[in-house]
Amino acid sequence: MNFQQLRFVREAVRNNLNLTEVAAVLYTSQSGVSKQIKDLEDELGIELFVRSGKRLTSVTRAGDGAVQIVHRILQETENLRRYASQYADVDSGRLVIAATHTQARYTLPKVIEEFNRVFPKVRLELHQGTPRQISAMICNGEADIGIASEALNDAADVRAYSCFSWRHQVVVPAGHPLLAQAPATLEDIAAYPLVTYNEQFTGRKCVDAAFSQAGLTPDLRLTAMDADVIKTYVRRGLGVGIVAEMALEETERDGLVVLETQGDLFGSCTTSLGVRNGSFLPAFAYRFIDMFAPGLKLDPLATTPPA
Repeated sequence: MNFQQLRFVREAVRNNLNLTEVAAVLYTSQSGVSKQIKDLEDELGIELFVRSGKRLTSVTRAGDGAVQIVHRILQETENLRRYASQYADVDSGRLVIAATHTQARYTLPKVIEEFNRVFPKVRLELHQGTPRQISAMICNGEADIGIASEALNDAADVRAYSCFSWRHQVVVPAGHPLLAQAPATLEDIAAYPLVTYNEQFTGRKCVDAAFSQAGLTPDLRLTAMDADVIKTYVRRGLGVGIVAEMALEETERDGLVVLETQGDLFGSCTTSLGVRNGSFLPAFAYRFIDMFAPGLKLDPLATTPPA
């Protein structure tokens, strides 16, 4: 038994049992993957996968438990490497951040700029995705830290922490009729087509809840993943935009105006930071977290802090 065999098993599960994809991920041949998995099964004396010819079709009952153990072994192996790195070179390494577009575009630039100044030897990787994809990246060990405006703790292996609250704002092109009605009500806004975020992104639940509680059914003419796209189509007159307040920079340059409203129409939303339960984070990762959310205290049961 060796670590490479365990990696083949883990990647087979991650890639929906597609051995061609596994071979591509691990830079080897498909036949080599098949042989290594079969050798491991022979050594263990159990079948991990159900086969149809040369294809893997499902995980066996015995394989379900074995795969969980494989994940834990490989996670602890990575933890050991990171632990050792604390004593080898505390100020260098690799840190992977997974975030939604809004967080990556508007919240993280100053944090990353400061982090890069303090830790110039740490290689940063920034991955973007939906909150669900971010949770998966944390669970799979593909990201060290996840940041999103939706709850990240739906996954059992992710521990999420609330970092800060923010609100939505309404934007319209210069000269829009709503500007003459300011401060606008929710009913005023619902009279026009709307352009806002997709359901999985940037506090969309807050927007939906506000209209639902008011008994209104808005005309969602266009939904998109990020604020830049939303503002582009608002500028072209497709509808009234609802965006996160952190995305309001350069609004005037974009030819848009922030609409004054009667009170806080959509309530507050929360940006969360997530880490994998039981993972070992290097010291510089904790510094990154402190830069992003000063004073945030991670549960010691969630991660293994450096000695």
